[in-house]
Amino acid sequence: MPRVLFLITSFDYAGAESQIMHLCRGLRSRNYELALVSMIQPVAYLDELKELGVEVYSLDMSKGIPDPRAIARFRRLVIRFQPDVVHSHLVHANLLARITRLFVRMPLLICTAHNINEGGRLRELLYRLTDPLCELTTNVSQEAVNRYIDIRVAPKHKIKLVPNGIVVDQFKGLIDCEGHVRQELGIRSDEFVWLAVGRLAPVKDYENMITAFSRVLKQHPHSVLLIAGIGPDREALEQLCHTLQVQQQVKFLGLRRDIASLMSEADAYLMSSKWEGLPMVLLEACASGLPIVATDVGGNKEVVHEGSNGYLAKPNDSQHLSDHMNALMSHSPTALRQMGEWGRNYVDQYFNMDVIIEQWTSIYEPRVVSQSS
Repeated sequence: MPRVLFLITSFDYAGAESQIMHLCRGLRSRNYELALVSMIQPVAYLDELKELGVEVYSLDMSKGIPDPRAIARFRRLVIRFQPDVVHSHLVHANLLARITRLFVRMPLLICTAHNINEGGRLRELLYRLTDPLCELTTNVSQEAVNRYIDIRVAPKHKIKLVPNGIVVDQFKGLIDCEGHVRQELGIRSDEFVWLAVGRLAPVKDYENMITAFSRVLKQHPHSVLLIAGIGPDREALEQLCHTLQVQQQVKFLGLRRDIASLMSEADAYLMSSKWEGLPMVLLEACASGLPIVATDVGGNKEVVHEGSNGYLAKPNDSQHLSDHMNALMSHSPTALRQMGEWGRNYVDQYFNMDVIIEQWTSIYEPRVVSQSS
């Protein structure tokens, strides 16, 4: 089996990291030898990786500070591990892996982007210039793949869709019969609960979400919005809630480790992002049987199918978002359950982690064989 060395910008509790963790579990079950390198000190899943037998290293970089010494450090780790495949994730790691390849042999280099927009024209130019240094670029949504081809970040024959995957069984049938989450948060059984999960940062556009929710309350006063996550915008968002007089109906939960339980007791999922790749949290919401209202950005429409399991709203348009929220809430409980079941079945068919692991092994193994022959 191939030896795979993963390189990622950071290793925290976020979408790309979660995806690599799932990938490590699946590949180790197939007897792959794995190691993981984080550019900055990793903080997530360390015990689980150790238990799996995945070696973890850090390049000891500081966040936001370029350090050319990282090239030499990563080169030494490549020499030590002798991978058949180097698989990098996120823009900084992708560029570092490509540049390091000028100084050390890598039989196969695969670079994965996790968004339709990875930070502006300079990064896109750097991707274009360094493309000859990798065999394949992948992205997590077809929308992102199409854009990368259009702006010539990668040629059509060297970029491929490999979507995020999810362990659907972790969310199937999770029912908190005692209503612990609602009880903890003081939510009545007759209140409609919207759930949003993600970093409190400008890209998620929670200002748009809260403004839309304030409009929804005029038609559906017995509604609650739960926002799970941390980030720099929290203080401003709390102030917005006070300005709009919705502070009693919007609850900031901070960092939570029980997202599956939150989803099991929510009535619908809400996303207001300005851009996305293929959000893991939307797959989790589908696996939990939640109908969804999300902005029509990135790969969201590859998960949310209009009228089948939710609705897509224009980004940066709180009126349009609130209209779709009201439309979803107008459905009967039976219709909402049917929407949730449609989404669950769809994700199980196309995004189950076993399906995605097979896609990755079909990329790794033939290329490794061709490199060695």
